[in-house]
Amino acid sequence: MASPTFASTSRRNGTLARIAGLALALAIVLILGAAGWCYLQLHAALPQVDGQVRVEGLAAPVSVLRDAQGVPHIRAANLHDLMFAQGYVAAQDRLWQMDALRRAALGELAEIVGPGAVERDRQQRLLLIRSTTERAWDALPASTREYFQAYASGVNAFIGSHRGRLPVEFRLLRYAPRAWTPNDSLALGLFLHEMLTHGHYRRQLGREKILAKLGPELTADLYPNSSLHDHPPGAEARRLDQESDDDDDDDDDDAPPVMRTTLEGAPPKPLLLGWGSSVDSEWFSAVLPGGSNDWVVSGAHTVSGKPLLSNDMHLQQAMPSLWYEAQLEITAAGASAPPFDVAGFTLPGMPFVLIGHNQRIAWGATNLGADVEDLFIETFNAQGEYQTPEGWKKPEVRHETIHVKGKPDVALDVVVTRHGPVISDFIPGETRKLALEWAPLKDPAFVRYPFFEIDSAQNWEEFRRALSAMGGPSLNFVYADVDGHIGYQAEGRIPLRTSPTNDVPVGGNDHAHEWTGVVPFDKLPSVFDPPSGIIATANARITPDKYPYPLSSEWMAPFRTERIYRVLQSGRQFAPDDMLALEMDVASEYDHFCAERFVYSVDHAKQPSARARAAADLMRSWEGQVTVDSAAPTLTVGARTELWRMLLEPKLGADYKLYRWGMQSVALENILLRQPPRWLPANYPNYDELLTAAVEAMVTSPEAPKSLNSWTWGKARPFRLEHPVLGEIPLLRRWAGPGRYQAAGDGYTVKQMGHGESHAYQQAPSERMTVDFANLDASTMNIVTGQSGQIFSPHYLDQWKAWAEGRSFVFPFSDGAVDRAKQQELRLEPGK
Repeated sequence: MASPTFASTSRRNGTLARIAGLALALAIVLILGAAGWCYLQLHAALPQVDGQVRVEGLAAPVSVLRDAQGVPHIRAANLHDLMFAQGYVAAQDRLWQMDALRRAALGELAEIVGPGAVERDRQQRLLLIRSTTERAWDALPASTREYFQAYASGVNAFIGSHRGRLPVEFRLLRYAPRAWTPNDSLALGLFLHEMLTHGHYRRQLGREKILAKLGPELTADLYPNSSLHDHPPGAEARRLDQESDDDDDDDDDDAPPVMRTTLEGAPPKPLLLGWGSSVDSEWFSAVLPGGSNDWVVSGAHTVSGKPLLSNDMHLQQAMPSLWYEAQLEITAAGASAPPFDVAGFTLPGMPFVLIGHNQRIAWGATNLGADVEDLFIETFNAQGEYQTPEGWKKPEVRHETIHVKGKPDVALDVVVTRHGPVISDFIPGETRKLALEWAPLKDPAFVRYPFFEIDSAQNWEEFRRALSAMGGPSLNFVYADVDGHIGYQAEGRIPLRTSPTNDVPVGGNDHAHEWTGVVPFDKLPSVFDPPSGIIATANARITPDKYPYPLSSEWMAPFRTERIYRVLQSGRQFAPDDMLALEMDVASEYDHFCAERFVYSVDHAKQPSARARAAADLMRSWEGQVTVDSAAPTLTVGARTELWRMLLEPKLGADYKLYRWGMQSVALENILLRQPPRWLPANYPNYDELLTAAVEAMVTSPEAPKSLNSWTWGKARPFRLEHPVLGEIPLLRRWAGPGRYQAAGDGYTVKQMGHGESHAYQQAPSERMTVDFANLDASTMNIVTGQSGQIFSPHYLDQWKAWAEGRSFVFPFSDGAVDRAKQQELRLEPGK
């Protein structure tokens, strides 16, 4: 007879097994159900790209032809319908991104993502974007308002007809987009303006503290604004034995012979945006100098005998890509050519093409880096009034309400003086009342975007006339046309001041530092058909010696510009593929220079460790190519960071982290070449021992692996690109973005790949373009990930591999080429 205890145990085990099996089956069903729900929701939101759709608001039919990359080629009978269709099509692919960018600009992210975005929203509200767009809208020409209104109507037509099939981000965050307005488009323009021009005030605050501790001489060493590497457009490059007007050579005699030889000879051979991140949130721009590239060569330098124009703008990486490719064409029956036909990169949420080409001209742009922001120290009395030259005045107080998802509203009072909003509460430890004067807040004329006129221009004169109406941001435009001309034009309203520049916060009580006007457009740097046949900019100094107007007190590092000119002046005849190869170039002459200094110092130091010698040997054999599989750039950048700390911390203490400067690379180059005694720390007998100590600190840091050769650049400086919402969902993360990846290049290479020390901010090429005037249909363009913001679209990530590997896509332009490349055609018909 069986034991009762054994029988009951068996029954219990059987019951537990059945329960476990049921639980497992239920879990599988739930997982499959969730996956199925996600699949259905994601696919339901995909836009219609074939067939016919009736849309209320059109005057005539519009055709939308999409090519293999999902790029829309929009053909309309009139400009109103063209702008309407552009808004509709942009919303098809990027509606959630457009809404997120709108909210980021206006300070409304906390309403959809919760308390984590409140601080960012508060900072955005200080910039008064909404009221600025309202003033700017009232000042725009009637024709411009019509274009923006038509675009907004197109966006709203899509929203209204897809309320039940919106992109999945709206469902996940449990909200719906409100109607699009023309002011929202202006807000996105201002957001781009902000990304390129706002934040310099932090440099002013840091410089003020550094000046107070170091005095003018040492501070001047840290803040150079020109170098022997500069190459303003149209000017011949300065020889390295030719000093600039403001170079101080008092210490040259103290340089050792090897350093003087380097001075006298030629340089070394070519050896959406995160919710809370900020360009200025990271210390040390050693790997984040910022910038973009554009260049143009005349037919004298090309295989075809026709100009080639290239542009790659470097911005914070985002999912989806910031730019959206499109062609906009007005068709006219019987016309020999379309009256309006332009192709290139658009900003989702704004009408027209920002960068690209039409039938006759092409243009590209980089950030000029103009001084359009100052801090004023305001004096307030006990009655809450602030002092002006005319006496005490009451500031304006604007009441802002920030809606927070799941939490009570947050109230914010923005105090505004004659200079701008008081921002002291957002500056840790600041007790003064500091008002921010930022160009777009000053005058609606700074918020003008004449892209219809730019897109329509047929020659150099019309192009310059269009640029003259641009309010900002100030950009470096390169130009080429079908007649073989090339050119360069700086644009934007750049303030003139009573004092040349305001490098630190200045008093607001009087008129001593006021803005008195803007630099006249016809006085901005401009070049047409230079004898060299080559023009390039990469955010470095663009003003020639003795230029009378102070456009910027902080140019970016000159090394990318220098490298571009070195390649383009090589005497070769270039084809379009050569332009893409230059955009992918990862040679860093500055990093190679630093590596040579470290190697020389370790070789001449008294007792370097075996590990320091091993690091020196790795740097010794390096030719300056910042590749993912090389350890030398990791060692060089690490030792350079330690060197900066050793130079600054003894003089500044903890404030050494305040030092940020676009040309800090030039500052260090000057110190290493001249070796001034005033910068040598007291506990080092010479610079060789100092640089060797920097290498020692780097190789003994906790991050350094046992095998230095394994500390490759790709492993040490990885990048991560994920969707801000979908990337947080385990079921979708795998498909939501490239994720973690390795990339060649750093902040000083033409292919600029940079990030801050915590990797919170990542900057990379946001697009690549080469316009070929031998055959416009052979021009190439690509963005980072893909045209669509919808995760299950075939065009969500289809450009990523090409972007990462340095390939691009032909952009068909002529009607015949577009028809041959057509993959889908959607016809938008007037009516309900």
